[in-house]
Amino acid sequence: MNLVEVKEFSFAYPECSRKVLDHANLKIEEGTLNVICGRSGCGKSTLLRQLKTVLAPVGKSEGEIFYRGMPLSGIDHRTQSQEIGFVMQNPDNQIVTDKVWHELSFGLESLGYDNATIRLRVAEMASYFGIHQWFYKNVSELSGGQKQILNLAAIMAMHPSLLILDEPTSQLDPIAASDFLETVKKINRDIGTTVLLTEHRLQDIIPYADRVFVMDKGNVYLEGTPREIGVKLKEQKHGMFLSMPIPMQIYGETDSQATCPLTVSEGRQWLSRYCNEKGIASDSQRKSESTEKVRYTKTDSSKKELSIQAKDVWFRYEKDSPDVVRDLSLEVKKGEFYALVGGNGTGKSTTLSLLSRVRCPYRGKILLEGRDIRSYKDRDLYCGLLGVMPQNPQSIFLKKTVLEDLYSVIGGRREKMSSEYQIHMKKEKAIEGIVSLTKLEGLLERHPYDLSGGEQQRLALAKVLLLRPRILLMDEPTKGMDAEYKEEIGKILTRLKQHGLTIFMISHDVEFVAEYADRVGLFFEGNIVTSQNTREFFAGNNFYTTAANRMARHLFPEAVTGKDVVTCLQSSNWTSL
Repeated sequence: MNLVEVKEFSFAYPECSRKVLDHANLKIEEGTLNVICGRSGCGKSTLLRQLKTVLAPVGKSEGEIFYRGMPLSGIDHRTQSQEIGFVMQNPDNQIVTDKVWHELSFGLESLGYDNATIRLRVAEMASYFGIHQWFYKNVSELSGGQKQILNLAAIMAMHPSLLILDEPTSQLDPIAASDFLETVKKINRDIGTTVLLTEHRLQDIIPYADRVFVMDKGNVYLEGTPREIGVKLKEQKHGMFLSMPIPMQIYGETDSQATCPLTVSEGRQWLSRYCNEKGIASDSQRKSESTEKVRYTKTDSSKKELSIQAKDVWFRYEKDSPDVVRDLSLEVKKGEFYALVGGNGTGKSTTLSLLSRVRCPYRGKILLEGRDIRSYKDRDLYCGLLGVMPQNPQSIFLKKTVLEDLYSVIGGRREKMSSEYQIHMKKEKAIEGIVSLTKLEGLLERHPYDLSGGEQQRLALAKVLLLRPRILLMDEPTKGMDAEYKEEIGKILTRLKQHGLTIFMISHDVEFVAEYADRVGLFFEGNIVTSQNTREFFAGNNFYTTAANRMARHLFPEAVTGKDVVTCLQSSNWTSL
């Protein structure tokens, strides 16, 4: 039986001629786990929000949506609130109370349940989700992963029939994200709740999906089982194949006729059999001269001058509160791409705020290009030296359209050209170049808040790059982006680095970091516990590493990306990276 059915549904935002959804069709069977994936801006989040009328965006719609065979528009809000649960991207956007226990009971209280029922369901959810250990805490004390688990538990306390999740792990570190998605799978498996989610981090969820739906240009382009979808995307050379699980991508680059692996465990077994069949020796069995064939090369950067330097930095938010950053020392060389990884709540974003002078340490020094950050005037610091891309891109959007927002950046810059016409032409050329670079064509008349998460990230990057910084600070720049555009962003950052730009990035996206960063630091307890070359870092970790390394390390321990593993399999002269 279909729990949800979308028939020929179209939707367009106000004053926008292009339809975000264009005759979309979707059927969700009761009790199944379903994943919707697609490029940024393809309409995934808009479609999910249409499945709960109180969250549906304002605009013009056509077509019909049915829930249990009845038009969704005719189902009252109380029924929708109880039976259709929705978890948003940003955990903070959904929390409405100050205490964990109160958040768990808030939905039940709003529906008018009696105290005995509320106490029973709250106790049940707290035990099921492991919340009893932080049951009485303030919500402000929770990590990002705990907040998202709390949101999920508060919804499940109402015993919904349909659970909708819109990129719920976009702001979580890899371990917290894996734990959260494991909980979602458990809810579907143990309770039988129908699950519909959209997610760019497909590695941990798509192997367990009953159905996968691929959206493109506002419509459902493909649907099927995970393996069927992988085969179709590979055959059609569709860009979404880059978002499929790494074992599937590696398998797709071989001539293997075995069953396609979906998980790391399946991938390890398949890889061992494949290497044995093809007579491919492991890294420990042979060495040769092919070191230069792979992307990572060791270069002597010891003589490069420093762009960023932190010396014995300490910071706390309040006088009597504990230190968030503790005795931090950091060096980033000019033209280097440095990535900082670590769990939620360890102090990474606080560190970025110190490096951007949004906050100031109470002890220690921060130097940019050898000069104390406190000595810079604001205009000298933020126009031409430092570019800051925040975790929430909406915080830097100022105008009603994308084009106006881009012009707001260069409109306020000091121009040395006397001719107004020359100034206008220079601005036109700058805007045109940055729009092409960040692929914002077709979005220029849209309101920034109406863009998808990935599109907002691209707009934020465009605004920052228009300031032509020499040092770029980025907080989760790939959040909400599909794999195809992540590759584009990686190429953009590589090009900027080649022109001497220094990049400091905070990220939970270990696959992206492994592909493009030069050095990686692990942040823990307010400090950097280790800082290594990218390959050495990921090859030496069991948990904070890539899916490709976990899959292939028993044969090729220094391979950290899918491309590395493919190189190992295709090269007859493979040796150490």
